[in-house]
Amino acid sequence: MREVAVVGFTQSPSVRREPDRNEVEILIPVLQALREQTGLAGAECDFICSGSSDYLAGQSFAFVSGLDAVGAWPPVSESHVEMDGAWALYEAWVKIQMGYADTALAYGFGKPSMGDLPITLALQLDPYSVMPLWPDTISVAGLQARHCLERGLFTADEMAAVAVRDRGNAKTNPYAQVKGDFTVEGILAEPFLVNPLRKSDCAPISDGASAILLAAGDRATQICERPAWIRGFEHICEPMDFGVRDLGRSRGTEIAAEKAGVSSDKIDVAELSAPFTHQSILVERALGLPPETRINPSGGALAGNPLMAVGLSRIGECAARIFRGEADRAVAHATSGPCLQQNLVCVLEGR
Repeated sequence: MREVAVVGFTQSPSVRREPDRNEVEILIPVLQALREQTGLAGAECDFICSGSSDYLAGQSFAFVSGLDAVGAWPPVSESHVEMDGAWALYEAWVKIQMGYADTALAYGFGKPSMGDLPITLALQLDPYSVMPLWPDTISVAGLQARHCLERGLFTADEMAAVAVRDRGNAKTNPYAQVKGDFTVEGILAEPFLVNPLRKSDCAPISDGASAILLAAGDRATQICERPAWIRGFEHICEPMDFGVRDLGRSRGTEIAAEKAGVSSDKIDVAELSAPFTHQSILVERALGLPPETRINPSGGALAGNPLMAVGLSRIGECAARIFRGEADRAVAHATSGPCLQQNLVCVLEGR
């Protein structure tokens, strides 16, 4: 295996609605900042991969417009995944492992404020028996939360405590959308949005983008003083049918964590992109994080949830702390699909 590291990370602020800029205009300053940070970006990279969803823009091949921000002339080696940018990063990492590239750019972007996101996400459900019912994503998550509460896997107080922790941590994050001092009692006093979920149990709808630069071997140390080396990288997809998997655990995260080697050494920082408080609890347990691990110091998805970029940003947030010497080993998590259907785990380490 080739040694590959994250050597640069930039992101836009997560905002509820970008009234004046389209997806490309949100992405351009993010890529410009990455160039300033690393001296390398866009068409200068050996490989480029993006993560986005045409369903957010409402038109076919909408992702192609993202190349306007990168620069596609002279011709570049480029690919795209209809997934969070974390999966674009995985493809870029594989490309480097195969020897086709020494540097790679991965970016994710989305502007879900243009439509009704909870309903749009119903399109990822079983197209024969579930999607025609058009269940919104919060209601589907509410079914999972109720299942877990009825089994006694955790309490509503524990769910609220996750929101208190993450949005409190986000106070130091200038890119976060929802931040501040919350209390468990205050959250439990909120009306139900979709029983048993309250508004504070749900990640906000956010417009935004992020980008990461990868480099292999000596090239990484030339670009970055303290690269965040990728020591483990895995993603697992579970069935989309709710009745054939245990919604009270994230088995995909457990398998990905095992294959990525999460438990082989201490973890200083963990960044989770679980968009609901109960899912954050399930992911924490699946990763087997020790009590001393700092979880979501950036605030995680509950503080800012730019669809198609939030998972990539979790990897970037971990890498940034390694860059600054605030952590030696970190684990990042990304998810997609209903009820934690698809999960990606990335282990990063600084020397």
